[in-house]
Amino acid sequence: MAKQSSNTNLHKAKNNKKDEFYTQLSDIENELRHYKDHFKNKVVYCNCDDPRVSNFFHYFSYNFEYLGLKKLIATCYKNQDADLFSTNVSDKAVYLEYTGDKNGNSVPDAHEIGVKPLEGDGDFRSQESIELLKQADIVVTNPPFSLFREYVAQLIEYDKKFLIIGNLNSVTYKDIFKLIKSNKLWFGHSIHSGDREFRVPEDYPLTAASSRIDEKGNKFIRVKGVRWFTNMDYTERYEDLILHKEYTPEEYPKYDNYNAINVDKTKDIPIDYVGHIGVPITFLDKYNPEQFEIVKFRKGDDDKDLVINGKSPYFRIIIKNKKL
Repeated sequence: MAKQSSNTNLHKAKNNKKDEFYTQLSDIENELRHYKDHFKNKVVYCNCDDPRVSNFFHYFSYNFEYLGLKKLIATCYKNQDADLFSTNVSDKAVYLEYTGDKNGNSVPDAHEIGVKPLEGDGDFRSQESIELLKQADIVVTNPPFSLFREYVAQLIEYDKKFLIIGNLNSVTYKDIFKLIKSNKLWFGHSIHSGDREFRVPEDYPLTAASSRIDEKGNKFIRVKGVRWFTNMDYTERYEDLILHKEYTPEEYPKYDNYNAINVDKTKDIPIDYVGHIGVPITFLDKYNPEQFEIVKFRKGDDDKDLVINGKSPYFRIIIKNKKL
């Protein structure tokens, strides 16, 4: 029985390792600059972060005073080397607490960072991690993409503000789309197209063409469809999408199983159509909740995928222009 449990844990650890992508500091800086006012006197929790390589920990510790933070907490998964903050090497999971610069040099020195052991493995779902989550006001991290639904559900359950990285296709999950439709979750500001580069662990297999190893031996891969997901507001979110095309029945055919016109590109949404409109999920990059209403996702009146001329386009969101 013990052996079976051990094998299960090993398998779990391997799966977690595959999802261990380290976000570039430039991507973090480009996004976080839009939320400065949210962080004053707040406790920030980075609960999927190895602080040796986590640029989230780096960003918040070096900008602690600038943001006016109250406390920074980071959890480190089991079997990490605590050598960054200690001369000892430990196979135990740890969590870190930083409450700001104490000696006036504006640098988070090792002696200013509290390192404490965890009894478990540091998984965000463990009771220890949940107790730390309860202390937090805002969670900022790059969670495992394969656990995205479970991760977001936990943040919603504990009523936390958050800014996290996920995959665009996450919006196709029923529970994630429900949050978007009810205006409880939306895309962040800075990533709207293309792909992003992430550093990966040393033992990560580089099988894709979009990968590289730098001069220091660090491994990187490029991931398509990356987005920031958040429930923290920013001004640019309420900028109207500028529309210029007019509706014609020839250019905008209707679905076979739902009374809505199909639009293949967000920029081609007609300026004068008052009914329901089917748009690609990338529409959410430009979504202003004061300009458009999200009606439903993907399904027609027959509860089957939307069909146009006998074919189903890739996932469509049904919207309506509020301003007509």
